[in-house]
Amino acid sequence: MPVAANGCRLRKTRFSEAGRIYLLTVVAHQREPVFADWRMGRLLVDQLRSADQISTVNSMAWVVMPDHLHWLLELKHGTLAELMCRIKSRSSRSINLVRRSQGRLWQRGYYDRALRRDEDIKDAARYIVMNPLRAGLVKRVGDYPLWDAIWI
Repeated sequence: MPVAANGCRLRKTRFSEAGRIYLLTVVAHQREPVFADWRMGRLLVDQLRSADQISTVNSMAWVVMPDHLHWLLELKHGTLAELMCRIKSRSSRSINLVRRSQGRLWQRGYYDRALRRDEDIKDAARYIVMNPLRAGLVKRVGDYPLWDAIWI
């Protein structure tokens, strides 16, 4: 059976729950380093902030890496599928407009992990914001322009 067919089957049973905390990872199409240009990353950040402003989520931490996004959030209403469809489509539209390009920006699907209530959410947030350091992009987290956490 093709991989895509298996992925669709997994998504059919995906369940999201308002009030639950999720760690999401979304990858750029063919791992293109679109967000190595921080201006493209800021366009994605605008969409993350928009989700907070319309009360879809409560963002706890995020980092936009050159070719992917890590996002720790509490889902307030709707589903993860609706949220990701909105974020991916709106960021694609705005980034393609600025780049004067067309086509796919994101890989299909996304990775999500629901955090248990007893898990240390701050540890997950630290892991997220330390990504640029582990990747060797900067020597200090504060030098990286595309991250945020509610505790900082």
